[in-house]
Parts: sequence; structure tokens; C-alpha cells
Amino acid sequence: MSVQPAAPATGVVMTLVSAPQLKTQVTHGPSGAVLPTEAPKDNGGTGGSFSPTDLVATALMSCVVTTMSIAATREGFTLGEVRATVEKRMTPPPRRIGELVLSILLPSGLAPPQREMLEKIAHECPVARSLHPDVKVTTSFTYPD
Repeated sequence: MSVQPAAPATGVVMTLVSAPQLKTQVTHGPSGAVLPTEAPKDNGGTGGSFSPTDLVATALMSCVVTTMSIAATREGFTLGEVRATVEKRMTPPPRRIGELVLSILLPSGLAPPQREMLEKIAHECPVARSLHPDVKVTTSFTYPD
């Protein structure tokens, strides 16, 4: 059985299929890319894939880096390679994401005004703006100069 909801003119449709053992498969409509998900180990899963809350943390990290790169291009400079990690910290029951700790390593050679602009952009990416205010986001930036 296929469920294909109507997408708004600017929307993107993803389709989810539930499988046994607390697993799902999400298909990205436009590309057909498939992403498996699973309940986390501490909630009955095997830890063999991203959990839904892992995807929230990953979405934030990816959005921050992508948005910074878009802004750099718009401002006329190439950002280069950025490395980032995110740590997801859950609250005690009832479970929810309590904090996302994001560490971003930016390339050397960025001028202070570029750094300031990139850090501002990082805090204003669409995913960051979409998170509930109760989710604490701690972000650190490292510049290897």
C-alpha cells in the first residue's frame, strides 16, 4: 500500500514504511534516496541505524554547515571544508531532546568579519529556528589559525 500525500507547491514529500523490530525506511520523494531509521538501543532498538532523534541532531548540524556555505558563496568567498560534530543529550522520562551540543571546525584564513557573519548564520539556520525553545543548543566554533 502506497501513501502519497499531496505536497504544497513548495513542499517536499517523504514517504515512510514501517518494518518489524522498531525500524522504518524513509524515501525522499524527489531523489528516491532511502534512509533507514530505528529505535535507539536504550529504547529497544539495535543501534544499527539513525534514530528519529538522531536525525533531528543531524539535521541541525547539516543545516548549520549548509547555510554557512550558502552565505559564504553569496558574500563572494569559498568556505572550504568544514567539520562538525553534534552530541544529542536526552532528558529523563518523558524522553525528549534536552540539548544539542554542536562543535564546528572551520577552515583557517577566515577574516574576523567573515567569522562573525558565519557564526550569526549558524544560529539562524532554518532547523535551529524550527526547534522548540526548550531544546538547548550549545554551539562552539574553532578556527585553526
